[in-house]
Amino acid sequence: MKNPISENWYADPESRVYGDTVYIYVTRSREYEDQLNLDLVTTSDLENFTTYYGILDIATYKGVEKAVWAPTVIDKNGKYYIIFAANDIHSEDEIGGLYIGESSSPTGPFKNVFEDGRPLLNSIYNNAQPIDAHLFLDDDGSVYLYYGGWGHLMVCKMNDDMNGFMPMPEPSFGGVAKELTPENYVEAPFVMKINGKYHLMYSSGSWTNSTYRVKAAVSDTPFGNFVYYRDILEADEIANGPGHNSAFCYRGKWYVAYHRRAIGDTNRHHRRLCIDELPIRNGELQTVTMT
Repeated sequence: MKNPISENWYADPESRVYGDTVYIYVTRSREYEDQLNLDLVTTSDLENFTTYYGILDIATYKGVEKAVWAPTVIDKNGKYYIIFAANDIHSEDEIGGLYIGESSSPTGPFKNVFEDGRPLLNSIYNNAQPIDAHLFLDDDGSVYLYYGGWGHLMVCKMNDDMNGFMPMPEPSFGGVAKELTPENYVEAPFVMKINGKYHLMYSSGSWTNSTYRVKAAVSDTPFGNFVYYRDILEADEIANGPGHNSAFCYRGKWYVAYHRRAIGDTNRHHRRLCIDELPIRNGELQTVTMT
């Protein structure tokens, strides 16, 4: 495996393993007006990679005209569901937010779950911009949606039909969203379960420069208080600004997929897709060595 794994400018990777194949769903790292679909990078050996371009049936997402960001995918009910942000909304009066699509295949095309093309979530609860979605499937079959920019992390519980939310215990926002914001959270949540505990990875700093990094926190419940315990990705002599990551287990070994930038590169969109091993010891995520 050699980093970066693609020649394309990609960011915000969400990684899943289906069968013997790793699927990495990515944002096209371009000017916002040119971000009009999502791509997918797959591999069956972590050496050779195949790219699928334009995995969304974009015409089914009403009002989407820019800033298609940060996909998350999960399989449930015999289907594959994708959630992504669009239009970089700053007000509930704007069209956009988090959209949800479905497909019979992990490669898409993903069509909007709603025939009228509306988003799944347009609300700005607790001043959390509706971006950077992450779907987590718990052992009991429950699916949680983590999301949020502007320094606020929120969680909702998806209903069984994957087209809405279950009520959340109070205190909550809109009856469906709870705040979970850990220390120095900025964006990009990803949750995994280790020995019965919920480990959250999230990005801190600014995505445009070397301050961007990934931190880890832990909680006893999927909607409890996450407590920070370690930085696991940060700038070094290899690269700057590693962040917005996900993780996957492949052939018995854990890996982290993330984006980073070359040292000295000042183009904020010049982000590259990378994979490195993710050490786990004593039930905790350890610092990743970039290669």
